[in-house]
Amino acid sequence: MGKLVRMAWRNVWRNWRRTIIAVIAISLGLILLLIFDGMMGGAEQAMYGNVVKLQGGNVQIHAPGYREKANRMPLLPLADSEAVVRAALAQPQVVGASRRINTGGMVSSHEGTFPVGIIGIEPEAEAPVGLLAENIAEGRYLTAQDEDQLLIGQALASQLEVNVGDRVTLVGRATHEQMRRRTMTVAGIYDLGIPDVEKGLVYVSLAEAQSLFDLRDQATEVVVALQSMGQEDSVVAALLAELPGYEVDPWYVTDPTTKQTMEMEKEIMSLFGLVILLIAGVGILNLLLMAVFERTREIGIMAAMGMKRWETLVLFLMEGTYIGLLGAVVGCVVGGLVNLYFGQVGLPWAAAEYSELTALLGDRIYFDVGLSLLLNRGLTVIFIAALAALYPAWQASRREPAEALHYV
Repeated sequence: MGKLVRMAWRNVWRNWRRTIIAVIAISLGLILLLIFDGMMGGAEQAMYGNVVKLQGGNVQIHAPGYREKANRMPLLPLADSEAVVRAALAQPQVVGASRRINTGGMVSSHEGTFPVGIIGIEPEAEAPVGLLAENIAEGRYLTAQDEDQLLIGQALASQLEVNVGDRVTLVGRATHEQMRRRTMTVAGIYDLGIPDVEKGLVYVSLAEAQSLFDLRDQATEVVVALQSMGQEDSVVAALLAELPGYEVDPWYVTDPTTKQTMEMEKEIMSLFGLVILLIAGVGILNLLLMAVFERTREIGIMAAMGMKRWETLVLFLMEGTYIGLLGAVVGCVVGGLVNLYFGQVGLPWAAAEYSELTALLGDRIYFDVGLSLLLNRGLTVIFIAALAALYPAWQASRREPAEALHYV
């Protein structure tokens, strides 16, 4: 076997120009694929990461019974919300945890009445990990001491025809189902570039929500922000152990539609990547078929000298694998460096101007491709190269020595 390994390596470089062209073609395909992977991975982290931020965090903690009534947004206070926050912040993957009151209601002005979600937040705790503080278009962000002040979206402000400093009426249902009404001042207007979100959510300070909904010193949920998406399962498991009796759910349980969209996009990306790799495999197939025909007499001589059919098959199979290995190494190194660079500096992006969905991307995409995906792509290239070499290797092994020796 050692002799076949050396022969295969030597044969790869006998026609070094053709080998280099093949390696360049394979590596370029892999580099483009890894750049695509990095860009889509970064876009996914930005887009869906911001969707998760809009929900409050990667993980949400509620009182028992909330899941069954989640569609009604019930005001079920947590038994000890401060202890829940402390337990969440003790987890190493957690970058922020805060209390909230989340329910439904209506907001009205002289232009009409519109249904909204009313969210009471701890402004200082959510500012570093949320989207609101960095997307204030007019006025200011909330503070913990705010009373009779609220934050509304740009689209809702247009519907209500109000500006910063104007008064609106907020109506919501308190814990005992009685309706609570309060006239409030617009402290700020946020602009996410997503009208559906801007029309549907208004924010007040947690203290104001506690007063409005008769929840003194209480909260109905704790939202937990993690370092990155993908860490939810381990954090949920740890919090369930620390907080028995509470309902601890990752974002994809509370928002399964977004999860399904992500999985569909991943399937499309995988299919696209497979097509690129198959194109590279066709190139290897063509290269090795040419090598078989060019070396027909050589194959006949080796067979006449006693080389077995399986050895001929293994020889050509190893040549294809070597070419795939070289292309995979070059492609992974260069593609990894490109992803590392754009993961640090980001790629300027102006798609926020074109659609609501891509508005969550921001003005730069920071590439994100993990080491496992990098290795997976490289190994797939090697496998496809070996697979593409299988047919030419089989053709070479079937050559009859006498026929091959007379080949012109």
